[in-house]
Amino acid sequence: MSCGVRSGDFLKKEAQTPLHQLFLAAGVPCEIWTNSESILEAARESFLPVDEPRPAVEFRMRFWVDPEDTSQAPWPKPHVRGLEHLVFAGFDIGSSALVDLRARRAIGRFSSRMGADRAYWTTVVFPMLLSIAGGSAGIAEIHCACVAKGQNGLLLVGRSGSGKSTLSVALSQEGFGFLSDDRTYCSLREGRLSAWGLPTQLKLRGDAAAWFPELRDEERTDTPSGEQVFRLQPEPRLGINRIRGCEPRWLVFLERREGAEFHLSQMSSSTAAEMLEDGLLAELPATVEKQSQTIARLVELPCWLLRYGSQPPQAVSRELAYRFHTESGDYALVQTSTNESDKPA
Repeated sequence: MSCGVRSGDFLKKEAQTPLHQLFLAAGVPCEIWTNSESILEAARESFLPVDEPRPAVEFRMRFWVDPEDTSQAPWPKPHVRGLEHLVFAGFDIGSSALVDLRARRAIGRFSSRMGADRAYWTTVVFPMLLSIAGGSAGIAEIHCACVAKGQNGLLLVGRSGSGKSTLSVALSQEGFGFLSDDRTYCSLREGRLSAWGLPTQLKLRGDAAAWFPELRDEERTDTPSGEQVFRLQPEPRLGINRIRGCEPRWLVFLERREGAEFHLSQMSSSTAAEMLEDGLLAELPATVEKQSQTIARLVELPCWLLRYGSQPPQAVSRELAYRFHTESGDYALVQTSTNESDKPA
C-alpha cells in the first residue's frame, strides 16, 4: 500500500516542512510551510509573495509531500466534505487536506507526483482551498469576471451564459488587464477594497471561435452536460495580459436578451447586494458577517445593469470601455484607438 502505511506511522507526526514563505492570498496575509519546492513555486504563481514589511499572518497552510506515495495522474475529480468548522478536501487516495475554519489553518498530505504537478496546484488545489477557507478571513468569492485598466477594476457579474467570459476576453484585447473570467476574490483590508484573481484556466463556449479566430485551431472538450467548451490559459493563446489584483471601481450586472440593443442603466445598491449575496457559498454565521461587510463596500461603488443582445463581444466591450472611462472621469484612459466616429451618441 501507499500513503506511508507501510512505515506504521500513518499520521507522520514527525513530518518536516522546512520550506516557508509569506504571501498575500486575495489580499489576506498567509504563510505556507512545505517540504516541496514545487508547491512553493505554485504558490508564487498563485499568490503575491511578501517580503517587507511583514504583515500579521491571518491564515496558515502546511503541506507535506510523502516521497513513498507514487500515485500518478490523471487525477480523479476532487471532493469536499464539511462538518461545522472542519472541511475535508480529497484529491486522490494519498492526497488530501483538512481546513479548520475557526483556527484559519489548513494541513495537507500529498503524493510526490501530485506535489510536483504545479499546474494542478495553480488551477485546482489552491483555488479550491481558497474557496473553502477564504470566507473565514473575510474574502468574498464573487461569481463574476474582472478586468482592470491600470488599477481601476471593472467587475462583470452575471449568470452562466450571460457573456462574462467573452466580454472579459474582448475587454482584455482592448487593453484591459485580465484577472478572471468566472470567480473573483474580493477583500476589505484596513478600509481598502481589492479584487484578486488566480491563474486558473479560461473557459469559453465552443461558439466563441466565431468571435476569436485565435481559437479556431484549439481543441474543444466536453462538459458533463455534453456542451463543448474551450479550456486554456489565455495569455499565450489570446495575447492578453493577466494581472493579479486591482481596486474595483464599477460593478456591471449582465443581462443578455435576444434582440436587445446595448443599454446601460444604474442599479440600486440594495438590488446589487442581493444579487451578489445570492451567489456566495454557504458559510458559518461569523464568516457571513465578514463577507457582508465586503459586499456592503462593493455596492457603494457605481452599479450598472447592462442589457445587450447578439452583438459581437468586441462591439459591446468597446462601448462599455468608453462608458467606464468617461463616466468614472478617467478621460485619459479612453482607448487611443477610439476615434470620434466610434464614440456612442
